Amino acid sequence: MVEGSYACGSSQKPLIGITIGEMLNRIAAAHPDSDALISIHQGIRWTYAEFLREVNTLARALMAIDVERGDRVAIWALNYAEWILVQFATAKIGAIMVNINPAYRTYEFEYALKQSEVQTLILQGRFKTSDYVGMFYESCPEAFEAKPGRINCDKFPFLKNVVFLGDIPYNGMYTWDDLLAKAALISPDELREREESLDFDDAVNIQYTSGTTGFPKGVVLTHHNILNNGAIIGDGMKFTHKDRLCIPVPFYHCFGMVLSNMACVTHGAAMILPSPVFNAEAVLRAVQDERCTALHGVPTMFIAELCHPDFSKYRLDTLRTGIMAGSPCPTEVMREVNREMHMSDIVIVYGQTETSPGVTMTTIDDPLELRVSTVGRPFPHTEIKIVDPNTKRIVPRGETGEICARGYCVMRCYYNNPNATRATIDENGWNHTGDLGVMDEEDYVKIVGRLKDMVIRGGENIYPREIEEFLHNHPKIADAYVIGVPDKKYGEELMAWIKTENGAELTEAAVKEFCRGRIAHFKIPRYVKFVDEFPMTVSGKIMKFKMREMAIEELGLETESKIETA
Repeated sequence: MVEGSYACGSSQKPLIGITIGEMLNRIAAAHPDSDALISIHQGIRWTYAEFLREVNTLARALMAIDVERGDRVAIWALNYAEWILVQFATAKIGAIMVNINPAYRTYEFEYALKQSEVQTLILQGRFKTSDYVGMFYESCPEAFEAKPGRINCDKFPFLKNVVFLGDIPYNGMYTWDDLLAKAALISPDELREREESLDFDDAVNIQYTSGTTGFPKGVVLTHHNILNNGAIIGDGMKFTHKDRLCIPVPFYHCFGMVLSNMACVTHGAAMILPSPVFNAEAVLRAVQDERCTALHGVPTMFIAELCHPDFSKYRLDTLRTGIMAGSPCPTEVMREVNREMHMSDIVIVYGQTETSPGVTMTTIDDPLELRVSTVGRPFPHTEIKIVDPNTKRIVPRGETGEICARGYCVMRCYYNNPNATRATIDENGWNHTGDLGVMDEEDYVKIVGRLKDMVIRGGENIYPREIEEFLHNHPKIADAYVIGVPDKKYGEELMAWIKTENGAELTEAAVKEFCRGRIAHFKIPRYVKFVDEFPMTVSGKIMKFKMREMAIEELGLETESKIETA
């Protein structure tokens, strides 16, 4: 009988049964003098003893403005030290932190604030074209006439407090120092009493999915979800209190918040912030100057670092490990990172916001071939199965199906969205990811695409990931993504979007010639588009639906796009 595609990660180490606040207390007691947080662009350096003191001060201040257990506290900011303080301070008092994407504009911001019923909002000032204060006032003009802590807004009936991450006294807002000064109103004993009343199954975070295929949904995660996922990630990289992680990925996303911040704090490692938003040279400089042992990033970030004209000027030999995740990782990029950036122990993590986020991971002991061709095996304490999307039955090993996950990592629900919750988590507790994958005989999983990404050309099922991997073998191609576009004859045709290495000259004919005879004829892209960048979310996820929309307009396929199919 053929074995089915099911596996469960085992471990000698049990799950951690405490809250995030208690974990921070224990780590700070064990490693008080170790570096905890270094924000290079702010000039901040805190040890774990100092970091805990800052967190406790903010926690007491939030209690002083009447933030109760279960209240939603939103943060709309880039990668600043204060973001991490909010992450841990809200956990200490049992509030639910709501991550607001810094790329949001008023419509998306209003949706998130209303949908999650936020009581307290913390926001930063202007950054480049984003005027966060201006957008807030546009959405809530009543704040102009309000006193801090007494906002009464028709559009946001739950909202009471707004805090500005700075020292400008805006109408209706506390300044950051105003807020921290209120900590004196709450004693350490009162904070301790609040902490002791919490349970590790309490909700602690709402993260909005990136919205690459529709309007965002609020993923509700618990202390248990996040703490254990971060700890297992840190274990996978063999983190200790001597490790120093450079974090260029955004905090609002689960990659930055859990795989980076929580992996560090659960092991007493240092969190190093190179810049508010990703900057390739700032990352290279931070790794060199702070002697980082680990680096995180999505593939596009690693590509930008490798392609930086001054790459060779920076010493990166302190690097040992890190994570490449967030979107499919091209094997050639992984090999180059391993070779050129000294990251011999780099690992791949696969997951999604709904699973806290990681569910599979390669290990530093896996052969390079497995670390560049798979996303590893199931996390400890995590079940993975691959099912037929139509019948929901487990498929045999080696066959393609939808990846499903079950265990401590699965979200509580989508906030105030029971229908979407039922559509994602089935009656047996399995989270259906929407990703297509294959499991081999040794439990390694390979991602082959998204259910919605699969292209059907003349009856042939084509997985874009396979073609993207192939195109990465071309010496002049730095990055490539493949989408399906409508076609009258075949239903869909393939289109490749290509970014060349350092602007190298490449033609459509040359790309097709490279494919001819090496991949099946129906997998050769009909259309080729050369670009300097790809449409993507702030977390580095490629928005293929946007690419398709642009392609339909540019190729004049509006008529074909309206053809109805079964």
